[in-house]
Amino acid sequence: MEDIEELGESGKSAIEASNTRKHLNTVAIKKFKKSSIINDELDSNDSTHFLPGKSSVYVKTWGCGHNNSDGEYMAGLLATQGYDIILEDSRRESADVWLLNSCAVKGPSEQTFINDIRKAKERGKKIVVAGCVPQGNQKGAEWKGLSIVGVQQIDRVIEVVEETLKGNIVRLLKEKKEDKKKLGGASLDLPKIRKNPYIEIIPINTGCLNQCTYCKTKHARGDLGSYSIAEITARVDSVLSEGVLEIWLTSEDTGAYGRDIGTNIVELLWAIINTMELHSFNHPSSKNAMLRVGMTNPPYILEHLKGMGEILKHPRVYSFLHVPVQCGSDSVLESMRRQYTRADFCTVVDTLRKDVPGISIATDIICGFPTETEVDFAETLSLLKMYNFPVVHISQFYPRPGTPAARMQRLNTDIVKNRSRAVTKYFDSYIPYESAMGEVLDVLVTERSSDGVSFVGHDKFYRQVLIAAEESVRVMGRRLTVKIIEVYKWSIRGEITEECRQRLVIEDEKEAEEMKNGDGVTINRMPKLVRVQRKIVRLNDVRQLHDGMEDYGKEDDDDGVVLSLGSKYLETEEDCGDCETSGCGEENCCSVPNSKSQDSENGKSKYGKIRSWAGYCVFVIGTIAVAATMPTRWSTKAVAATLLIGLSTYDFAKRNI
Repeated sequence: MEDIEELGESGKSAIEASNTRKHLNTVAIKKFKKSSIINDELDSNDSTHFLPGKSSVYVKTWGCGHNNSDGEYMAGLLATQGYDIILEDSRRESADVWLLNSCAVKGPSEQTFINDIRKAKERGKKIVVAGCVPQGNQKGAEWKGLSIVGVQQIDRVIEVVEETLKGNIVRLLKEKKEDKKKLGGASLDLPKIRKNPYIEIIPINTGCLNQCTYCKTKHARGDLGSYSIAEITARVDSVLSEGVLEIWLTSEDTGAYGRDIGTNIVELLWAIINTMELHSFNHPSSKNAMLRVGMTNPPYILEHLKGMGEILKHPRVYSFLHVPVQCGSDSVLESMRRQYTRADFCTVVDTLRKDVPGISIATDIICGFPTETEVDFAETLSLLKMYNFPVVHISQFYPRPGTPAARMQRLNTDIVKNRSRAVTKYFDSYIPYESAMGEVLDVLVTERSSDGVSFVGHDKFYRQVLIAAEESVRVMGRRLTVKIIEVYKWSIRGEITEECRQRLVIEDEKEAEEMKNGDGVTINRMPKLVRVQRKIVRLNDVRQLHDGMEDYGKEDDDDGVVLSLGSKYLETEEDCGDCETSGCGEENCCSVPNSKSQDSENGKSKYGKIRSWAGYCVFVIGTIAVAATMPTRWSTKAVAATLLIGLSTYDFAKRNI
C-alpha cells in the first residue's frame, strides 16, 4: 500500500494542529477527503461510534531506548487529546485500541510483537502498529490491513488513532526531510508520558552510517539524520525543570552524531553539560542530575577518544559507555561489515580505561555468525578474557529477513548454542564489582527494584546499587552516601551512612517548613502535569512532585500518570488573563491561587468571571445590532444572529462553567 501522507486539507502534523488550540479539551473538526484515505484495504463498513479523545489506548513498546522514547512520546500526544493511556499488560483488555511499538533487532522480539497482534485481533481490538518491524517490512502479512505509524511520523499518532477508531486504515511511513535532507525525526519538544518520571530518554539522531550485514534496524531507521545541538539542549533544559534526574542520550550510534550536519558528538556533549551546569546555577534543585551517553560503535568514536575521556570524567556525566564489539575475529568483523578491527576496539577500551580510571564499559557479543569458525570463536573468548567486562550482552545469531546475512549458510544450531553457553559460562565465572566491597559511594536513586523491596541507584561508574527502603527518610529521587556491604554479579548493595541519614532528615524538615510558610522552591518552567481521571492537574511544588513519585515502582502504581508537556503546549499568543504566567495556555493553570487573587472557584477567579460575563454580554448585543443592519430579510438576520450567539454561548460555557 502506498503511504498516505495527507489525511486532511491542512496537512498539518498533530503537534502543529494542537498548537493552535487554546484548550487541551478542544477538538478541531476536520474535513477528510475520501480519496485521500480510501484504498484497497479500507474497511468502510465500520460504523462504530467515534468521539475523539473518549477512548482508551493500550501502548506497548519493545526494544531499545530510542524505541522506548518514541513510545513515551506517542503516549503523551494521545494523553493531551484526552485518551485514557494504559501501559499495564494487566489492564489492556479494557482498551479500545492497541498501539504496538515493535523492535526488529532479534527474531524473538518480533515474534512477540506478532503474537500480540494476533491476540488483539482475536479480541476484536482496533490496532495501530509502529516501530522498526512494520517500517522495515511495510508489506508484512501480519499487519496487512492495519494502520501504521512510521518511526519518523510519531508526532502524527493522534491522526492515525482517530482514523483507526473510525474504521479507516492509515499508513504514515515517509522520512522527514528539510531541503531534501533527512531530519532526526519528530520534534523533541512533544508531550511525553515517562515510564520513569525521573529518567528522560532523548534521541540525538536516527539511523546510522554502517551497512552491517545482519542488521534489520537499518532497513527501518535508514541513514544518519541528526537533531541540531540547539534542539537537544533545549529539551535538556526543559526536562530538568520537570524534576528529571537522569538524561539518557540514545540513538542507533551516538558516536556518529552530527556527521551529517557539520558537528560531532563531543561538541554536543559539551553543549549539554554547559546547559546542565547553567540550569543548576539558576535552579539548584537540578544540581544532582546526571547524563548517560548511549551506545557507540568503535569506528566513529576512535577520533574522539581524547574528548570523550574528558567528558566521561566530568562530575555530571556517568563514567560509562556501551561499545559493542560483536566478535573478536577480524575475518568475522569483515563479513559483518563492521568497519573496524579487533585492534581498533582494543584501542577504544585501552584508551578510555587509561584516561577514565574505573570506567564501566559494556559490550555485545553475537555467537554463531554464519562465517564464524572455531578459531574465530576462540578469538572472541580471548578478547573477553582480556577485559572482563562488567556487562556483556550475549546473543545467538538470528537471521533477519532481507539482510545479506540471512542469505548466508547458517551454522548448525547445536554449534551456535554451545558457543553461546561457553561465553555465558565465562562471563558468569567472575564478579566484576568485588573491589567495591566496603567502599563509601555517592549514589543517585531513580528506580525501584523489580521485586519492589529495594530502591535502585547508580554511582559515578553507573554500577547498580541496591538500597533498602527506610521509613525515617525519603530515598527516591535523592543523592545518598552509602557504604557497600554486599556484592553480586549484576549489582552491589549499600546502606545509608548515619551522617547521610541525618542530613536527609534535616533537609526534609527544612523543606516541610518552607512549604508550610509558602517559601518552598517551585518548578520553574514546565510543571509536572498529572492526569486525574480525564483532567490534567498541575503539581505546584517540589513537595507535591516528590509525594507523587515517592512510591514509583510499586505493583499498584499507574505507570501512565505523569504527563510531561512540550513547551509548545504551554505557549499561546496571549496570557490567560487570570494568572501571572505569560503564555501559559493551560485550562487548569489558575487552579493554584496567585498573589493577585486568592479567591478562586474551579480554577477561575470571580473577577475573571465578571470580565468574561461582561465580554459575553457585549458580544451578544453587538451581534444583534449587526444583524439588524444587514440588508437581508429579517428571517435570515435572525438565523445568523442565533448561530453566532449559539457558538459564542457554547465557547463561553466550555471556558467558564
